[in-house]
Amino acid sequence: MTEQREISPSFPYESKYIDVLGSRMHYVEEGSGDPVLFLHGNPTSSYLWRNIIPHISPIGRCIAPDLIGMGKSDKPDLDYGFFDHSRYVDGFIDALGLGNMTLVIHDWGSALGFHYARRHEGNVKGIAFMEAIVRPVTWDEWPEQARQMFQAFRTPGTGEQMIMEQNMFVEAVLPGAILRKLSPEEMDRYREPYPTPASRKPLWRWPNEIPIDGQPPNVRDAVQAYSEWLGRSQTPKLLLYVQPGAILRNLVGWCRQSIANLKAVEVGPGAHFLQEDDPHGIGEAIAAWMRDEPRS
Repeated sequence: MTEQREISPSFPYESKYIDVLGSRMHYVEEGSGDPVLFLHGNPTSSYLWRNIIPHISPIGRCIAPDLIGMGKSDKPDLDYGFFDHSRYVDGFIDALGLGNMTLVIHDWGSALGFHYARRHEGNVKGIAFMEAIVRPVTWDEWPEQARQMFQAFRTPGTGEQMIMEQNMFVEAVLPGAILRKLSPEEMDRYREPYPTPASRKPLWRWPNEIPIDGQPPNVRDAVQAYSEWLGRSQTPKLLLYVQPGAILRNLVGWCRQSIANLKAVEVGPGAHFLQEDDPHGIGEAIAAWMRDEPRS
């Protein structure tokens, strides 16, 4: 463990926007070369990657969008299910003409990235993932301390009250899954996109899309398909895991055994939002892997 390094709250990147399916998607961009696409999950945004991008931008063109309805991206009238987000991620990649990409993915960004890579394998030259959705799970496999809360999130009426009215995903889940205490400035950055109950619809929809005990079937099928693809694809893959971790805590061994052409590296310590606990360790590990991995 190296000495504790500063985790900056600042986000020193120019906001850029591009039209995707009739809405504006926000992103930041730094560096040049082959694209490195950073995909966040729930309830975060491109802000999550702010201290990791500087480690990667010397060797690649870092691009970090805000998913549709999240961060500074537009909030069109959508259901905000997994396949809505997937259409917008596909559209974002097409709009920017990205190819020969390395994906850096987390949480729901991992599901979106894996789903994209399975369908466009020739466009992806490597995948670095952390605290990811690697296969469908059961409630018994879900982190015990979060099981009751996520079951409530998936209960009609209760979930909307907890997430849309009480803003629990930002106010409780996010800080509760980071080992250090976020500063007021950092918390405000995460709160900013979701000032009203209606603006929090994407945050409520996401936990209802997690493929647990076979529900919902369409997302389960998509995740199962890319999980099987991960087992046979020779695309280079990097798993970054932490202690104690969260959703991957008990699946690191499964990943080592089941995912082809995988390198696993421990960073951290950290929990689910490990980018807020060890961004420099994550950035350095990805940069080292990108430099060392022989990829066409």
